[in-house]
Amino acid sequence: MHGNEPLRSTPTIVDAWDRVRRNLRSQSGAKVFDQWLKPAVLAAGSDDETVRIGLPSPFMTNYVKSHFGDRLRLEFRQAMPSVRSVVVETSTNAMAPAAIANDESPVITAAPAPTPRVLSAERPIAAAPAKPLREGERFAFDPRFTFDRFVPDATNQVAFNAARLLAAEGPVRFSPLYLHGATGQGKTHLAHAIGHAFLEAHPAGTAIYMPAERFMFEFVKAVRERDTFAFKARLRSVDLLVIDDLQFIAGKDSTQEECFHTVNEFMTMGKRLVICADRSPRMLEGIDPKLVGRLASGLVADIRPPEYALRRAILAAKVAEMPQVGVPDEVLELLAMRITANIRELEGALNRLVAYAQLIGEAVTMDFALQTLGEVLKGPQRRITIDEIQKAVSAHFEVKQLDLVSERRAVAIARPRQIAMYLAKKLTTRSLPEIGRKFGNRDHSTVIHAVKRIEELRDKDREIDTAVRGLLRQLEG
Repeated sequence: MHGNEPLRSTPTIVDAWDRVRRNLRSQSGAKVFDQWLKPAVLAAGSDDETVRIGLPSPFMTNYVKSHFGDRLRLEFRQAMPSVRSVVVETSTNAMAPAAIANDESPVITAAPAPTPRVLSAERPIAAAPAKPLREGERFAFDPRFTFDRFVPDATNQVAFNAARLLAAEGPVRFSPLYLHGATGQGKTHLAHAIGHAFLEAHPAGTAIYMPAERFMFEFVKAVRERDTFAFKARLRSVDLLVIDDLQFIAGKDSTQEECFHTVNEFMTMGKRLVICADRSPRMLEGIDPKLVGRLASGLVADIRPPEYALRRAILAAKVAEMPQVGVPDEVLELLAMRITANIRELEGALNRLVAYAQLIGEAVTMDFALQTLGEVLKGPQRRITIDEIQKAVSAHFEVKQLDLVSERRAVAIARPRQIAMYLAKKLTTRSLPEIGRKFGNRDHSTVIHAVKRIEELRDKDREIDTAVRGLLRQLEG
């Protein structure tokens, strides 16, 4: 090829390629052919001796090269004896058969750019460019959950920043991203937000959001139908995969094995992977240690329970989206103070309050809120005292309550004392200096250290986490 003159070849290569494709489809079967070989094209640089086969992604290129490389060479040599080698590569430069004139050699032209695709958990990958979603069709990523509608603060800032970084344009800096936190803290919101931002930054990209239960269901179905190949190929060929609620595959050995290989494949290929669960990798029960190891090797980010300031900010943001309804500040403060378990419950209470007011045509007032949400607001009203916390902790760890306020620094005393301080910060409205005074006139910095230390240990030490969970249930119940 000279200068910018288009590369030309004889129709013989195209004829041979048509014959090879027909034979491969017949030998491999329609499913395998459509998944791996149908997207293949003759690429620029093909001639009578060297045939170049282009595929749209490195993953597909590697697979076709390892599973069909020898067969491609054999088929081409039978169809066209002059061929000496077949090169399988990632390329979008295709030889378009439609461009062949009756009396001229075909011109190798660029294939059309891939159409942006959003793939739901129920929809298989199409070999042809995906059609735009029709009105009423289910989107893979919930349109309500975007970064713009997520309220960040100290309890979720690391997870929020990591999510935005993973979705951004450019090279993958870490994978997988493992998000963990209790139910209703915002993990699923961030997971969907990553999908939206990724597809916006990568218009030609593909992404799947799949709850772990759906992963298990589809894998088991594929095994029963003896079609695991298509299941594996569908998930591993996308650019971004999000698996939510991983804890639900605990004890499911075959599903975990497949999940491990999927995670391993994404890490090996350097592609984006997001995993969400209700606890840190090391705290997962009934999960294969080798899968835990893979998950822990990525970026692990926790989302802690929302503090009052965040709960209040979330309510304000929600109300801003309801201009037709007025909700007094005192009502928002009541909800933020009383509903502390999770964000989902908090938003649900606000939605219920507003819906009831609209249905019966009443204004939202403090009395209306107390009457409408009476059962919801009852739980956290009981005031928990530091003395109650100290008694519960001393009984659980079988130490004297006096030891918790003493100067003793033995681990057997210091760790329960730190847990008691942590619980005091979490369950009471006392200030840090007040908590310190209740524990032998200790400085507020000691309380801060205790809280941070227990938060760290809950992610690493199952025994500590179990003890704290039990004490929380006991004190709040």
